[in-house]
Amino acid sequence: MKNILLRNIDEDDIKWLKENTPDGISQNQFLKNLIRDAKQKESRYLFLERTKELPKVYGKLPFKFIDLFAGIGGFRSALNSLGGKCVFSNEWDKYACLTYKSWYGDKDVNSSDIRMLNYKDVIPDHDVLCAGFPCQPFSIAGVSKKKSLGRKHGFLDPEQGNLFEKIMDIVDVKRPPILFLENVKNLKSHNKGKTWQRINEEISKRSYILYSEVINAKYWVPQSRERIYLVCFDKKKFNDKNLSHFCFPQKKDTKHFLGEVLEKYPDKKYMLSDKLWKYLKNYAAKHKSRGNGFGYGLNTSKNTSRTMSARYYKDGSEILIKQNSWKNPRRLTPKEAKYLMGFNDRFALNFGYHDGFPQVVSDTQSYKQFGNSVVPLVVEEIGGKILEVMANRILEEKTKSLITG
Repeated sequence: MKNILLRNIDEDDIKWLKENTPDGISQNQFLKNLIRDAKQKESRYLFLERTKELPKVYGKLPFKFIDLFAGIGGFRSALNSLGGKCVFSNEWDKYACLTYKSWYGDKDVNSSDIRMLNYKDVIPDHDVLCAGFPCQPFSIAGVSKKKSLGRKHGFLDPEQGNLFEKIMDIVDVKRPPILFLENVKNLKSHNKGKTWQRINEEISKRSYILYSEVINAKYWVPQSRERIYLVCFDKKKFNDKNLSHFCFPQKKDTKHFLGEVLEKYPDKKYMLSDKLWKYLKNYAAKHKSRGNGFGYGLNTSKNTSRTMSARYYKDGSEILIKQNSWKNPRRLTPKEAKYLMGFNDRFALNFGYHDGFPQVVSDTQSYKQFGNSVVPLVVEEIGGKILEVMANRILEEKTKSLITG
């Protein structure tokens, strides 16, 4: 087949092709050059076979962990870099699964409804249970939306409210020595503190000691992103002496700015249309006149951004970039969003990518995935503190593993 006919090309893509085709060559030749260049890249997409085994990065204290509500692997990237081996992953969003499988070379991601699994038979024994369980039932925005629609929120949310209970069911069956959980900071104040009280009770009655801390990712990435982290240790495995080694990471003096992640020559398709930019300005002006703080966040390379949300793909309003010589501000590119969330090239190299993790889904899905993700750089630092406790316990008990047997 010598000729390939491409149908249903977006107008923006056609415009980009016209604007970027160099003088002196045809659009056909330009497309051939793009395909040739893509074939020569080191990174491999999901539909391409890997030609070599990916490197395994295990440290001096190897441990096993599971990755529940895995998303695109914020826990996976971080704990692998610390020496961990992921023995089970579960994520039911099909697009997140595409990214996860491609990035980590893992074809065995379990995509079933976690509530339907036979935990004893499906989930292997492990040292650390990781879960960034869905935050929508507890987040300020999620609760507000559900209330406006007359729906229940928190643990009463019929779709996602009982997922914390499913984590506890897995704990009952597998009894992992350590639980490592993440959620929105509003988890503590939701429902006048009753939600947090119940979480404490469920963990405590299973004889785990709970440590929690709200940590802002701005000390690791150029984004203000506050999340609560829960680290729980099995009392049957750890004593007070072991746990005296644990503390959450302290605030850093280092400041991060958007210039660290912004591309020098972003595609102009990310510029807001005149219509959308006018709407956002009018929306902000309307709320300002009412004394509200709602509106867009306009940034330069010298700023730290607001929190990126899963709705970023809609208008990009929380993080807009003022681009020199451009008429209107622009959204972040998916590549910039990736680095803003801390999925850096060091993590990618652990899984065989020499030019960063590739984008394997649409821009819309990429924005959703990054907005829902945990920041792996934060997880990595907390994980290092957990490892100190594990190492000291193993040295004191003179055992080779935390897993029973």
